[in-house]
Amino acid sequence: MKERATVICRRDDEILYVRKPKARWNLPGGKVEAGESPAQAAVRELREETGLILEDLSYVTRCESETVLHHVFEVSVTLIASPSPKNEIADCKWFTAKALSDVKVNPSVKSIIKAFLSDAIA
Repeated sequence: MKERATVICRRDDEILYVRKPKARWNLPGGKVEAGESPAQAAVRELREETGLILEDLSYVTRCESETVLHHVFEVSVTLIASPSPKNEIADCKWFTAKALSDVKVNPSVKSIIKAFLSDAIA
């Protein structure tokens, strides 16, 4: 099973999504490399994909599908921090939770966000 570090970046009522060329929107994150903790992978992937250097991530949960184990982290982003697409990422964009249904997002990401939002409200 693949292990992936996934980061929910919040700014007020918005969540940051990234997109590779001609792909669905996704949360920043990626593969946990050998010798790397999920938290280290989350920090690295966030920096590599968005240019954001944030190390105060909070572990939220783990979400498992048939092929991927997501280690989900959350971080608040100030208005000063400005993500920009890096490496294989074509675009970064902030969306509100209400806009989630109107956005082409990977199905696993929708599940993670919905679970996160219901946990955050509880």
